[in-house]
Amino acid sequence: MHSKTHWLLSIGLLLAGVSQAQTWNFSPPRDTFQPEALLDLRSLNETTAGETGFVRATAEGDLVRGDGKPLRVWAINTHVAGRTGQTRPQWPLGAPNLARHARFMAKRGVNMVRLHQQISPALDKTPNAAITDINLAERDAIWRSVAAMRKEGIYTTLSPYWAVPMKFAAAWGIAGGDKQSALGLLFFDPTLQAAYKAWWRALLTEPNPYTGIPLAQDPSVAILQLQNEDSLLFWSVNGIQGPQRLALERRYGEFLARKYGSLDQALAQWKGAADAGDAPQDGRVALLNLWELTQPPRDWPLVGDPQDLRGGKALRRADQTEFYARTMHSFNTGMVQYLRQTLGARQLVNAGNWKTGSTRYLNDAERWSYTAGEVDAANVYTGGLHKGVNNGWALMKGDQFTNESILHRPDKLPINLKQTQGRPMLLTEGNWVLPNNFGAEGPFLISAYASLTGVDGYYWFATGDEGWTPPQSANGYLPSQGKWLFATPEILGSFPAAALAFRMGYVRRGTPVVLEQRTLDALWQRKAPLIAEETSFDPNRDTGDAPLRDGQATSARAQAFQVGPVLVAYGPPKTASTVVPLAPWVAPGQITSNTGELVWNTLLGYCTVNTPRAQGVVAHFGNAATHQLQDVRFRSGNTFGAAMAVSMDGEPLRASQKILVQFATQSRPNGWKESPATLALDNGATAPGFILESFGQSPWQVQSADLEITVRNPHIRRGTVLDMNGMALQTLPLTRNGELASVKFPPNAMYLVLQ
Repeated sequence: MHSKTHWLLSIGLLLAGVSQAQTWNFSPPRDTFQPEALLDLRSLNETTAGETGFVRATAEGDLVRGDGKPLRVWAINTHVAGRTGQTRPQWPLGAPNLARHARFMAKRGVNMVRLHQQISPALDKTPNAAITDINLAERDAIWRSVAAMRKEGIYTTLSPYWAVPMKFAAAWGIAGGDKQSALGLLFFDPTLQAAYKAWWRALLTEPNPYTGIPLAQDPSVAILQLQNEDSLLFWSVNGIQGPQRLALERRYGEFLARKYGSLDQALAQWKGAADAGDAPQDGRVALLNLWELTQPPRDWPLVGDPQDLRGGKALRRADQTEFYARTMHSFNTGMVQYLRQTLGARQLVNAGNWKTGSTRYLNDAERWSYTAGEVDAANVYTGGLHKGVNNGWALMKGDQFTNESILHRPDKLPINLKQTQGRPMLLTEGNWVLPNNFGAEGPFLISAYASLTGVDGYYWFATGDEGWTPPQSANGYLPSQGKWLFATPEILGSFPAAALAFRMGYVRRGTPVVLEQRTLDALWQRKAPLIAEETSFDPNRDTGDAPLRDGQATSARAQAFQVGPVLVAYGPPKTASTVVPLAPWVAPGQITSNTGELVWNTLLGYCTVNTPRAQGVVAHFGNAATHQLQDVRFRSGNTFGAAMAVSMDGEPLRASQKILVQFATQSRPNGWKESPATLALDNGATAPGFILESFGQSPWQVQSADLEITVRNPHIRRGTVLDMNGMALQTLPLTRNGELASVKFPPNAMYLVLQ
């Protein structure tokens, strides 16, 4: 059956399941962190984060603690320190307790937070601030967060600058004035760069009053991220205009003069591919619209295209690509030196996390520019279409959306990332974003496939709440439902088993499927790579309602990302590129990892993890209700869900004396109402979806579990139902048949411990 037909079938089953399923109110009691809790992962963390020294990167591209032990990052983005509890009509909660927040997340497997704060001056509060001043409130929030997290063994990633909210004051005298966007300017504007260094100095070198240690010397601060979501290879570069564009064009002229000996020789090399904006007499050369760099490089001339016939346009495009990439690399290199040598910071540095105008032709140049630091990163979100007046940040009545599981679309897995050989790779922002209702597949798949491919960490985005986030207004004022949140029953509720399996290495890393050697000239010429990542989509940064497609297939099939690691190396080739044949692992409708431990069935919509210490399935159970693994059989009557059995004592499941069984289904706010609709897309096509009639209110309504588990294990004698705080609620009888023990999962819970 065609995959689209299966997708429509799944939508129909989902509608039927939602209308008929029993639900329970998700209103957990306040966690008091009792020592007798049967589920508490705090012990996985160090007593104090950084007690063994600074986090390091190995030559193999892994993160390790100071003592050399592996550091696999299960992380969140948090802004709890910035929630003051100021009254907002739609937010009934008071100020979160930062210490309890840290303890709450550590208990559920978190060992890293990202503090995405803006430390540039807050002109709305301090209009007379100098450009070199720091936002003192944001620095205090960072200081307090680091102090709270380190006490719970949680490391910190600092992300203190984003060009999007950056504002300029007229008195600062920055070229281009105070109304311009800051996007792209940090890479080359000297005034902004000098201020940026001053902000880092004030942030890192003054003693943290809550620890007594400057952040630069605090080993609990693991990673410094230079900037968030900005690139000269993204569409926003076209918005650099006026004096700033002239300055960038002069830098381009200087680059070309160095490369070719003079601007005249550069223009001669381009063989007539001149632009009306070229001004060699002023030392400037015009920058082409980024669209030019996203076009396929041509190996043959097109009739009527004399510039390509003479090679001039192709060379000009290559030179501009190189200029943009080297400009970013140069800035990144200078900042790493400043942080290390001037400020004495000992943390790992990530230069950026953004994407480009073409994943196929420009992403490798972007990632190469990150090699000035030690760690690579990307931001990728998962979810369907969402069309509404405030679709960038809120769900409102009348919004239209699609509700798509990626179990039929493995190409949408956000950690399908090309990793630079020998370098750690992080996904510093990600989530299954509401109104998507398949969040339970997120922690399951991230845990499994990050383990397989060696992606070092995934940072869930985001929370401002101490613990669980109830259904509530997106901003505290507008009647709405927030969408950029993970502290929901099916996502945060799925952390424990997923984090435990990932952090303990219960799923083996595969052998590389692709290792591509790419020369820098190939990057500048934008030659198609052997394999490319899927184009991601962000409603706040991309136009339209879907990502632009790059259009051409690559020689290595996209299923490689589910088979094993996909690696790339930049520079002079040390060996030949290799692509392992996928035939042993890829069959129609099914992909198996080259470890044999993961099976993804795209036809029926399920994925299984099958290892000695972790076994589970995430599935559209209406298509496949029963899944027999090595030691565990799962049978579910739910429409959709994610079930995991994970050893809690480190022994194989068939010998373990303490097993966590976790089951997540789906939830919606109380009173949520949606109805089928046909969505009109920007390209004139249509898609089946929904219209939101009511976004509901607190509490979450969780679909009741319908799950039976049978475990091959002679030792377990009882099942204990846990509440959402890991506390025992009741004992369930087990049915034994020799070495097999069977139990019916409780309908109104998510955790069961077998002992």
